[in-house]
Amino acid sequence: MIVYFTGTGNSRYCAEFLADRLGDRCVDAFHYIRDGAAAELVSHKPWIFVSPTYSWQLPRVFAAMIRSGHFAGNRDAYFLMTCGSDVGNPVPKNRALCAEKHLVYRGTLPVAMPENYIAMFNAPQPAEARAIIEAARPTLEKAARIIAARRDFPVLKTGALDAVKSGLVNAAFYRFQVKAKAFTVSDACIACGKCVALCPLGNVRLQGGRPVWSDHCTHCMACICGCPAKAIEYGRISRGKPRYQCPPYEE
Repeated sequence: MIVYFTGTGNSRYCAEFLADRLGDRCVDAFHYIRDGAAAELVSHKPWIFVSPTYSWQLPRVFAAMIRSGHFAGNRDAYFLMTCGSDVGNPVPKNRALCAEKHLVYRGTLPVAMPENYIAMFNAPQPAEARAIIEAARPTLEKAARIIAARRDFPVLKTGALDAVKSGLVNAAFYRFQVKAKAFTVSDACIACGKCVALCPLGNVRLQGGRPVWSDHCTHCMACICGCPAKAIEYGRISRGKPRYQCPPYEE
């Protein structure tokens, strides 16, 4: 079974690709995370956890969802992490999470997908994004073959810098960067409520027809990238940047 978490669709695309190749089922972690409900899942095929990389680790909200859930049946667990460039060294924590859940860690595989973190970086233009997605497909094919053969993912090559990024930098990221106070909304807002519906933490509400953010943000960028009116900004840093949403997976 493929369990995925996504903000703007990259991980959903990868999960659906693997489901198509492996004849497996996809489960979106969204409602487990948003509702605070513990997952009760059973699979006779390996567990495949697919998520974005947040500051060179699994998103904390996704790790917490796995930690609180019950995963019965098959004990093998693969991690596929989408990223803009690299995943650092998330292996120790992914391995520890498996040990905690009595799962057998079978490896972590990075997949480069279009950048969506416009609170810090630039998202690609549509043509460039399509090219990046197309370039990711061979890696996804490789992942499907490895999982089908019940082999481990290749060992992730890491160094001292990767450990720093996934350790000290990750801690600083969550302490200083992951905040919602910089989100603003312009008069272009059409009060559609899509930002409310897309937030995996229920952190956005409409007040007087306009979104208001609380303090439980995970910086998934679902609200800003999913706004149909492009009315949401993250301070000044997002101004003029493309909004990115991964197109649906199609064979």
